[in-house]
Parts: sequence; C-alpha cells; structure tokens
Amino acid sequence: MSMRTSAAYLTRHLPLRSTLRPVPSLLGPHGLQRSSMATVAPPVTQNSVDKKGPTAIVFLNMGGPSSTAEVGDFLSRLFADGDLIPLGRLQSYLGPLISRRRTPKIQQQYAEIGGGSPIRKWSEYQCTETCKILDKISPETAPHRPYVAFRYADPLTEQMYEQLLKDGFGGGNGGRAVAFTQYPQYSCSTTGSSLNELWKWRNRLENKRVPGESSPNGAITWSVIDRWPTHPGLIEAFARNIEDKLAEYPEERKKDVVLLFSAHSLPMSVVNRGDPYPAEVAATVYAVMQRLKFSNPYRLCWQSQVGPSAWLGAQTSDTVRSYVERGQTDLILVPIAFTSDHIETLYELDKEVMHEDAKGHPGVKRAESLNGNETFIQALADIAHAHLQSGQSCSPQMGLRCQGCKSERCLEQKKFFAGEQAQILPTVR
Repeated sequence: MSMRTSAAYLTRHLPLRSTLRPVPSLLGPHGLQRSSMATVAPPVTQNSVDKKGPTAIVFLNMGGPSSTAEVGDFLSRLFADGDLIPLGRLQSYLGPLISRRRTPKIQQQYAEIGGGSPIRKWSEYQCTETCKILDKISPETAPHRPYVAFRYADPLTEQMYEQLLKDGFGGGNGGRAVAFTQYPQYSCSTTGSSLNELWKWRNRLENKRVPGESSPNGAITWSVIDRWPTHPGLIEAFARNIEDKLAEYPEERKKDVVLLFSAHSLPMSVVNRGDPYPAEVAATVYAVMQRLKFSNPYRLCWQSQVGPSAWLGAQTSDTVRSYVERGQTDLILVPIAFTSDHIETLYELDKEVMHEDAKGHPGVKRAESLNGNETFIQALADIAHAHLQSGQSCSPQMGLRCQGCKSERCLEQKKFFAGEQAQILPTVR
C-alpha cells in the first residue's frame, strides 16, 4: 500500500484521536464470566434478490482460560499442538507431562491478573463491534453475525462450528463464513494451526456426501483473512498508543526513549522451515516506525520462550535487563503481535519484565494494548469489508507452503481454503 493510499485511508476512516470505548464489564467476583458465544438467530436465508448475507464473521485466536479452573485443560490442548510447540514423536507423552507440571504455576499467574484471561471478553467485543460497522458499510452482505473460535480454550473451534450449524449456516442451508485471524502476522504455529483445526471440524461436521465431491450441497462457503501486518488502521492504532505513552516522559528525555517491540517467539525449527512470521512482524514494526517518522531508537525482541530448545531471540526479558544495567532506563514495551491483553501482557510484561527485569524503574513503561481501541476496530471492519468485496478466498501468500513443510494436514487445509489460489507443492520427503 502506497503512502498516498495510506494517507487517504486515515483521512476517510480514522477519528482525530482514538479513544477507548466503554465496554460492559464481564468481570465477576471470581474473574471473567462466560458470555454467550453468539446470539441465537433464525435459520440462514441466503442469496435473496439483491443481498449476499447473512455472513458469519469468525475471529480466530489462541484464547485463554477464563478462570483458574480452566488452566489445566488450556495447557493440555496447547502442549498437544505440534504446530505451536513441536515436540516430535514424543508429543503425546511430553505434552501432558509438561502441562501437568506447569498448571499450578500458571494458575497462580492467572490468579494475579484477576482470576482469568480477558481475551474472550475482548475478542467477543471486537467481533461484535466489527459486525455492527460492517452492517452499515457493507449492507449487501448483511447481517453480519459475530463468532469467536479459540484454539485452546472455550469457545473451541468445534463449539463455534456447532453454533454455526444451530444458527442455520451449512447443513444444507448454505451460507457464507469468513475466518478472520486475529494474529495480524501469519505463522503456521498460530493462524496455520487455527485453520488446520477449522478444516478438521468442517470435515467432521459437514462431510463430503458424494465420492469425489469437493463440497457437499448446502455446506458453508468459507473464505479466509489470513494476515494483515501493515494495514494502515492497525499501524495507526499502534502508533497512537506509543505517542500517548511517550507523552508521559519529560520533553527533554522523550526523543531518547527506546521503543522495544515485543512479539511471541517461535522455535528456531519453525523459523528455519521457512515460517513467514518473523518477516511479517518486522514489517509491522517498520510500518509503525515510518508512521512515527523514526522519532525514537527501537528494537524488535521476542518473548514467551518455552522449553530447552532454541527459540527466536533476543528475548524481551534479557533485552530489558541488559539495557537497564547499562543505564538505559527509559523504555517503552510495545506488544506488537497481540490484539488484546492476555497473560503475555498482563503478567509476563507487566509483572515479570517491568518489575523484575527492569527492577521496577519508573522509566520502563508499556504501551496500551489494542483492546477496545476505536481506530483498531474500524480497521478490522475495513479489512473484512475489503475482503468481502474482493471475491478472493484468501491472500496469495496463504496458497504457498513453507519451503521445508512436511505436513500433509497443512497441504490438505491449503487445498481446501485456498482453492484455485493454492500453489500446491508436493510434500517434502
């Protein structure tokens, strides 16, 4: 996207100053309460004279336990996922072992941030608000119905899919659904894993009915928004949050504040396979710094390493500790790959990095997460609108496999979602 196009987007769509819209509290005395996954709706009536709706907008994310009681199941699913944490042939043995050992510690961490993760609250809010905007700017595909599908916590992908069927999508009724990843930067470990799971449950719940048939009659028609690392609305939302935090420093120190962009790390085995995530995260960082006119020194670092194997670095915690020890104590941490608060921001960055690694120095701060940011939610709606108008099943990038990919599941998933756009390469033996 050119600078002129980016400027035109900002002029048309973005308010003069982004604010946090009040969100009805879902917090109870024991943490986050569950809210319904989607409003029960009448059956789908598709393809009326001048409309293409209703359209299901499905936000994909990793999710998080809404209470400490859900931590064990959450970790069990997470460590069983070889796309996210590859443990090789011993995955079925090591995964449960690691999750059981880590559960008490992780339960305590969630207890310290309020008893559960806020990611479900924010995901449901963001998706609902996106659909409200879409109803206005894309009436031909309205009504737009919000759904959330988490990979490791409720509502799980199979729960979301069953809800779609109950609401009249698929099962002979047809209907359109858009799988909208909430990881702006694509990785086989995150978006790829979520799409593998969606593909699996689509096959189980809407099986082929005739040998050789690509899709049963009346099944859901799926398309995918698989990445959006440099969308101007996303970049503007990040930049404004950074500017708000920079304003808290004295004027004479402001230009020397170091911006530390932090993203979830990946095992080097995944990186070396050709995963596009590191490059796309770097693209987001560079676009944000362009928007800020490179006003400050900056670095990209990585957090949340798990296990003894090599992971992408430098680690955020090590970086902060090193800079503080050298006397650089004005730092802003920017969670650049997360679209809302969760354990990695509220505990890992706020409690561990800022208070332990930075020794509680007041010059070390964190930029706000996107959460209910109006600029960000408008960007989500614009991304979805452009996708609905494009007629594409996914981006051209998604149809190309990683250079070292050996996953048959990934191959079949791409064949399904990318369709004619897929550049299918045979599996490496």
